Amino acid sequence: MSYSFETQQVHAGQVADPTTGARALPLYQTTAYQFRDTKHAADLFGLAEMGNIYTRIMNPTQDVVEQRIAALE
Repeated sequence: MSYSFETQQVHAGQVADPTTGARALPLYQTTAYQFRDTKHAADLFGLAEMGNIYTRIMNPTQDVVEQRIAALE
């Protein structure tokens, strides 16, 4: 399905949360992330694995904004 540019400006990059069913994007202003183990943490900080480590540089809200901008380009 193809959406207009205006619709993509508002909705691109965001889907309903599979866990909560929330349709509106939650605003993650700050949070702490839990790692599975020390290897998981090392992989994330070493950029060997994608994931959230520090909310100012990467968080679920920012990810949707990045996807939305990429869809508009």
